[in-house]
Amino acid sequence: MLETRALRLSYDRARSASAAARSAPVVADLDVELPRGTVTAIVGPNGCGKSTLLRGLARLLKPTAGTVLLDGADLHRLPSREVARRLGLLPQQPVAPEGITVEGLVRLGRHPHQGLFGTWSAADQDAVERALDRTGTAGLRDRLVDRLSGGQRQRAWIALTLAQETELLLLDEPTTFLDLRHQLDVLDLVVRLQRESGRTVVMVLHDLGQAARYADHLVVLHDGRLVAAGPPREVLDAELVAEVFGVECRVVPDPETGTPLVIPSARHGSAARTGGAVHSGAVHSGDTAVTPSPNGAP
Repeated sequence: MLETRALRLSYDRARSASAAARSAPVVADLDVELPRGTVTAIVGPNGCGKSTLLRGLARLLKPTAGTVLLDGADLHRLPSREVARRLGLLPQQPVAPEGITVEGLVRLGRHPHQGLFGTWSAADQDAVERALDRTGTAGLRDRLVDRLSGGQRQRAWIALTLAQETELLLLDEPTTFLDLRHQLDVLDLVVRLQRESGRTVVMVLHDLGQAARYADHLVVLHDGRLVAAGPPREVLDAELVAEVFGVECRVVPDPETGTPLVIPSARHGSAARTGGAVHSGAVHSGDTAVTPSPNGAP
C-alpha cells in the first residue's frame, strides 16, 4: 500500500520571488491511498501537481511536510536499495546512455538486485528475458535504443522497469509524444502486464477518456489539492469536469466499455460547422481529444 498523509511538496523558487511565492506548495495537505493491485491514474489540468506528486511518491522529491508511506513505513526513511527493489519509476522523458542496445538498457533494471561485486546471475538473465518477451521487445534486443521509434522506445523502457521486478510501478505520462496508435499500444501493454502480475501501477495521464477506460482508480488534482478519488464510474461526472478542467460537457457510458465517456459541449461555433453534431472526445489539458475504441482495454 502506497499512501500519503498531509503531504506537502514544493520546489525552491527564484530568490526574486516573494517569500509567500517561495514557500507556496505545489502539492498541499494531500491525504490519498493508492489501492494495492490496481491501476491508478492521476489526472488534472496542466500545473496542478500531477508529476510533482509522482516525484514525491518515487522519493525523488522530499516532502516539506507530511509523509509518504509504503506499507506503513516512511518511504524517505527506508534504505535506497530496498526502495529500488520495491518501487520502479518510468520518468516522463527518460534518457538512455549513448550507444546502448535494448537488452543493455533492460539489464540496467537488475542493478538493485546485484550483490556487492555486481555478479550477473542466471536469475538476472531470466528476469531480463521475461521482460523482453512480455513487452514484445525480444526481437529488438540488439537494436540501439536511440534508433527506435517512439513506441518501441517506450516499450523498451517499460521492459527495464519490469526487469526490476518491483511490486509498485510509477509511470509519468507514458503516452507523451506518441501518436494515437502507440498511446493505445502502451496503455494496453501496461494494463495487460498489471493484470498478469497483480502489481500496483500508478500513472499520470492527460487524457480523461483514456484514464477512465484503462484505470481502476482515479486521483483527481486541482491546484495541488485532492478533488476526488475513487473508481472512474463514481468519480467522473460533468460537475467535476467543469470544476477541474473548466469544460462544459456531458458524461455518458461508453457504448463499448461502459466506462465514463466525456463529450465536451460545442465551442467556437464547432457545432455549426458540423451541422449541429458534437463529436465525442475526451478532455485533454482543457481541450478536446478524440478517444477511439481501445485495443483490448478492460
